[in-house]
Amino acid sequence: MSDTLPLLRRLWRDEVRRFLPVLLAALILMTLEGATLGAMSYLVQPLFDEVFVAGNATAVQGIALAIAGIFTLRAVAGFGQRVLVMGVGLKVTTALQTRALDHLLDLDAGYFQANAPGDLIERVRGDTLALQQTASAALMTVGRDAISLVSLLAVMLWVDWRWALIAFVGVPILILPLALLQRWIRDTTRQARGSASLLSTRLDEIFHGMVSIKVNRLEDHERARFGREVAGFLTAQIRSETGKAALPAVIDVIAAAGFLGVLLYGGAEILAGEKTVGAFMSFFTAMALLFDPLRRLSMVSGQVQAAAASLERIYAMLDVRATVLPPAAPVPIAAGRLVFHDVDFAYGQEPVLQRLSFTAEAGQTTALVGPSGAGKSTVFALLTRLIDAKSGAITIGGTDVAAADPADLRGLIAYVGQDAALFDETIAENIRLGRLDATMDEICAAAAAASVTAFTDAMAAGLGTRVGPRGASLSGGQRQRVAIARAVLRDAPILLLDEPTSALDTASERVVQAALTDLAKGRTTLMIAHRLSTIRDADKIVVIDRGGAVESGSHDALMAKGGLYANLVAAQASFGRQNGVGGSGSPPGHAPDRHPK
Repeated sequence: MSDTLPLLRRLWRDEVRRFLPVLLAALILMTLEGATLGAMSYLVQPLFDEVFVAGNATAVQGIALAIAGIFTLRAVAGFGQRVLVMGVGLKVTTALQTRALDHLLDLDAGYFQANAPGDLIERVRGDTLALQQTASAALMTVGRDAISLVSLLAVMLWVDWRWALIAFVGVPILILPLALLQRWIRDTTRQARGSASLLSTRLDEIFHGMVSIKVNRLEDHERARFGREVAGFLTAQIRSETGKAALPAVIDVIAAAGFLGVLLYGGAEILAGEKTVGAFMSFFTAMALLFDPLRRLSMVSGQVQAAAASLERIYAMLDVRATVLPPAAPVPIAAGRLVFHDVDFAYGQEPVLQRLSFTAEAGQTTALVGPSGAGKSTVFALLTRLIDAKSGAITIGGTDVAAADPADLRGLIAYVGQDAALFDETIAENIRLGRLDATMDEICAAAAAASVTAFTDAMAAGLGTRVGPRGASLSGGQRQRVAIARAVLRDAPILLLDEPTSALDTASERVVQAALTDLAKGRTTLMIAHRLSTIRDADKIVVIDRGGAVESGSHDALMAKGGLYANLVAAQASFGRQNGVGGSGSPPGHAPDRHPK
């Protein structure tokens, strides 16, 4: 429990403390609701002694009204405190979710490479919801049932303190088993939340890869993989629930011993005339009612441990710190010549770039080519400061990108990648992401420049057509044209093109390539392409191999040199002839993944 308290204190300080007035009001209502059980058990004694034994008819009405009033008070107080507590719980949950997303948006790209989307979704949604459900239930139970416990115990002590001692004589022997059960619940709940993350990740992969699954007849394979994940989650969750169920069971064992002792001892005193029937029934009622809140309170420890397991996962994510940070005194940055000078970068212990040096002149198109894994895409990540170089310098217009604010740096750049990032909004709204303050006229102009209107004019809703999750209702070529329109609207001086036509068929490629050519005019353009036919007209081609620039020059100059670039062109042409794509196809290992549309 010692490692749980810091987590709860942190939650209180960060998220819950501001709701203190509401929680105090809920506590008052909990106190009223909890006290009603003691009041009801207390009224049992006059009910039996005055009405049932003494036959006092005048006492019936008063006792009946008192009991009815207690039930009414219990109903009103119970309703009110539940509404207040659940409201606070939901507000805390949504605040945690918002804070988690805000934090994730500030983290480096490397964090998302190391953590699957399903796991992050489960932490932002699943863990916060699990926390809300368990924490709200625990709070209501503690506030209400602790008061009930005190009031019922007071009645029991008032009737006979010796009977009360007998009722609880077995409690001390349960301390160790209860502590072990709490640890069990914490550990198994942590495992269950981890298994839930794996399930979310597996579902994310299945839904996003549905076309490949069906085309490759992998349905049974994915069912089996998902079945194994479900089995792992089921095992962990059952173990956790078993621990929670054991807590009230232990209390019931003590209740059985207590009832037995009180009946034997108290029954003898009643038969001897030392206690009245009303006193015994009042004590017995209080004792019977007491073990129910005691059982619920015993489950609170399990609920707290379950909440702590979710809190651990949430705070583990929130405690990750970004490594790409704005400098203390950022300097202004403006578009100009791009220079990489002796840049080194590694993912962990795996080197990617080693003393990479090249220059991209302002207003010209520079193409990066080379074998897969040579480090081309890493160049883009470094240039936009999604990651930072280990050593060396990257400058734009003479300014080191590390000295600039990342937001200012990225404001100079428009990006079109091989996988257009579309959201489940309209085509117009997806284009607007290039510049959020754009007018509809500007969006329409960008759409026309990127040939988006060539297909939206045939749609009933035009640019107002929703694209579906990840742009699923559009073909690959259509998605790319929307992404290009976004870049047109952004109108940034630096353009990064990361294999934007690699997944397109020949007809779509021609349209997209024409739009990209228009977009690149007058801009400092850096492009990665596996289809070497698309970069023949580049002002400069830089060949990267094993993390370094091994050749640079125009297409004609590099072909005349007969080096790595010439070999890549020859290999791709040979592959194209063998596969009937006229030499413009991708090299082996990079065949287009054409969209079924």
